[in-house]
Amino acid sequence: MNSYYLTLILKADLEEKAREGLISDVKKKILSKDGKVEKEDLWGIRDLSYPILKQTKGYYVHFQFQTDPQVAKTIDKNLKVEEDILRYLLVRV
Repeated sequence: MNSYYLTLILKADLEEKAREGLISDVKKKILSKDGKVEKEDLWGIRDLSYPILKQTKGYYVHFQFQTDPQVAKTIDKNLKVEEDILRYLLVRV
């Protein structure tokens, strides 16, 4: 298993229920195949350095976790098509 950092920037105007659902979906994917979430930080709404898709604010979430490389690839593919995520960064540590 490898260690990863994942930072998400969600749309700031996303409803709390939808935001929590999206975050829990990511956690479920991480925990599949014996993955482990070491740290989860909800940074909240912050100003973006530049507009992304006409958004000037974003809700930041950061994960530090361990999982199988195949699961990380699946997470990456799923995040690419999620329209409520403005940006994300998935890095193997």
